[in-house]
Amino acid sequence: MSNSLFFNENHYRPKTQLFLAFLFTVFTVFALGFDSVYFTERYFDARMLVNLAAIIYFSGIFFTADLPLRKLMLVMVFLSYIGELIFCKLLGMYDYRTPMIPLYVPFGHAIVYASGYIFAHTNWVIRQEKLLQKGFAIFFITLFLGVGIFLKDYFSLIFGALFFVLLRRKQWQNLYSCIALCVIFIELVGTYFGCWAWADKTFGVIPAANPPMGAVFFYAGGDVLLVKIISVWEKRNTKTIA
Repeated sequence: MSNSLFFNENHYRPKTQLFLAFLFTVFTVFALGFDSVYFTERYFDARMLVNLAAIIYFSGIFFTADLPLRKLMLVMVFLSYIGELIFCKLLGMYDYRTPMIPLYVPFGHAIVYASGYIFAHTNWVIRQEKLLQKGFAIFFITLFLGVGIFLKDYFSLIFGALFFVLLRRKQWQNLYSCIALCVIFIELVGTYFGCWAWADKTFGVIPAANPPMGAVFFYAGGDVLLVKIISVWEKRNTKTIA
């Protein structure tokens, strides 16, 4: 398995991987811009091109990543699609501009996760760990309270609090805050272009902004499940080898 195309450490290219992670913001704006309501109505439906671009971008990060991140990204694609079926289709927390879940979405979730993961593991972030932990805490407290008070986004107050509970359990690892920043960026861009929209009231009860900043909790919670899945996977591989 370790010598396969998917899990060969010889393909690890840290500088290329970091470069691709920095392209995250640019790629997000262009990709979601092409899938926007504005572009679709005035030109043509470019979703197939966006799907292809997302897969290519995902592949670029995947094949330059180290082994742990490759496993996380691969599982994230399937896990996020299940999450889409639950949160979008079953619970109706948000809707895409078309009835179908775009193909680029599960790959996009993996790209968001990988970008945050790569930034969190840079030497600069590691060296500034304690300072960034304090900075992130102040930023997210201000953000959740701000949208809760001024936008009546009680969804973010509730799930933002849960995000901090999770951070505490994970010893305030900057990984989760880096991923959260990427989540916030893609949510703001996606809702601005009308690629998706969040319900005014989650579960028909909890007032939420479009997008609610508390959505970062679901990515953080998904990471916990993701790590557990990888752990089970590796244990099974170890038993098989033994």
